[in-house]
Amino acid sequence: MVAILSLMVVMGFMMLGEWVSTRSRAYVPSVFITALLFLVGFWTMVPKNIVPAASFGTAFIQITQAVLLVHMGTLMDLRLLLKQWRAVVIALSGVVGTVVLTMGIGRLLFDWHTIVASVPPLTGGLVAAFLMTAGLKAQHITALVAFPVAMFVMHSMLGYPLTAWMLKRESRRLLQVRHVDVTVATADSATSATVQTTAQLPAGPLPTVPAKVKSAKTQLRHWQLPAAYDTSAFMLFKVAAVTGLAEWTAQLAHGTVNQYIICLVFGVIAHQLGFLEDAVLEKAGVFHWLMYGLLAYIFANLNIVKISMLSGILIPIVTLIVLGVLGMWIASSLLARPLGFSREMAFASALTALFGFPADYIVTHEVTEIMGSTAEEKQYLLDQMLPKMLVGGFATVSVASVIIASIFLKIL
Repeated sequence: MVAILSLMVVMGFMMLGEWVSTRSRAYVPSVFITALLFLVGFWTMVPKNIVPAASFGTAFIQITQAVLLVHMGTLMDLRLLLKQWRAVVIALSGVVGTVVLTMGIGRLLFDWHTIVASVPPLTGGLVAAFLMTAGLKAQHITALVAFPVAMFVMHSMLGYPLTAWMLKRESRRLLQVRHVDVTVATADSATSATVQTTAQLPAGPLPTVPAKVKSAKTQLRHWQLPAAYDTSAFMLFKVAAVTGLAEWTAQLAHGTVNQYIICLVFGVIAHQLGFLEDAVLEKAGVFHWLMYGLLAYIFANLNIVKISMLSGILIPIVTLIVLGVLGMWIASSLLARPLGFSREMAFASALTALFGFPADYIVTHEVTEIMGSTAEEKQYLLDQMLPKMLVGGFATVSVASVIIASIFLKIL
């Protein structure tokens, strides 16, 4: 009974977040509302262990995050992924801007230890927050343990709505560009048809595309099992096999490359080779369950935050957030035009440092669902924005945050 009630409360928080997001047309992202509900719940009557009691424990997450990243790889084309080096540069420049402004101006306003304990979560969200928390506990600096977690809570509440706003502005721009392109293409087609009619082209079948130029992905799928045997269990078996190979490779690399980045890359490769289907976990029917579980596990970490903890450090936290986000905006804006980004898209890519995966995926998906009026428009927006957001988030949260947190722990 306890497990069922726990699951009901957790999914109720998720449901209310989605409803508010839909009602506000994604101006208020679901992850923001859900995080707020968990925080208030932990302050009042929700048990601290409600998430593991709902079956989303450590063992569940050890499987979920890696498997979801392999799934993310099946959503992207390899050539498209390789083209996102500009998003990596912009996202990392945002991290540099954050560090420079907070360590520069912030040092004039607050003491050294406050800044060092608070800044890493601004460059890596939850990952950096808990790296700093563990490091501070290991060094017995208990007075500062509250700062990284409080920073994560506070900047998430700003980061989610701000990112959604930037993506909505970018969506409007992209849809305008697409509308112009479609209009021009239609006009060109009409002109071409008129010329062909005037020239009285000879009747006969139109030339077809030679077989040798068909997509490699189509050719590589001929060995797949018949539909009757291509079951959800078979899909999950293939995903598990790719995930296991990715994690084995990460172990061989001895942490040189983050294991989750390797999972993403292996997902892309398996998808390109035709071994994994498009959006494989959605076809297997388990994607939303895994995603909700991962989100619940992340929000469960808010159970250590107390009202007194936030009220005592509110001024330095809010000031450093403003400085950090301003640094992201300045750095991303300077590189936007040279790298072919709009300022909105560049800033959104830099903001992924505040939360990373899976929030970057969820916010982008929610915005495209709201802004696109047809399935084609929604897919167009996803193709244009999601790769930039995912790659930017991995560069900051999975790589830069680990490096920065380890450096900051040494200079405390």
